[in-house]
Amino acid sequence: MSHKSARIAAMIESFRGQNLDAHYLGFFDCFNRQLFYEGHDVLEDLWLADRHGANGNFYKGLIQLAGAFVHLQKNRLRPAAALFKLARTNLEKFPEIHEQLDLRNVLCFIADWLGQLERSDFTVNPLSAANVPRLALLEKT
Repeated sequence: MSHKSARIAAMIESFRGQNLDAHYLGFFDCFNRQLFYEGHDVLEDLWLADRHGANGNFYKGLIQLAGAFVHLQKNRLRPAAALFKLARTNLEKFPEIHEQLDLRNVLCFIADWLGQLERSDFTVNPLSAANVPRLALLEKT
């Protein structure tokens, strides 16, 4: 097992045995703790197994969304905007509610962050302690 695999396994262990894949749940945990790079890594394992499957573009879009925030953390505003656009393109192909995620809200979320970058002409990083992104899954119905 590689160092990366061991680290990811440890990150997702607490999510095993739930109604959704532990990698998927781990992604949201990482994202909401602003561990965007780690969230990307956690979900990448799931994406690699299904990249040509029904959820391949869905996972890819979420990975790109996390990647956009990695760029914001590094103050790379234009690359962040490019990844927001790629994430939007991948996620808008799915139903409004998919894998307990309200994609309607996620697409608005992407539009808001992208809009903040574009309105400032890429001179102001919208990511701050007062402006922290969060994603939430819907309760299973």
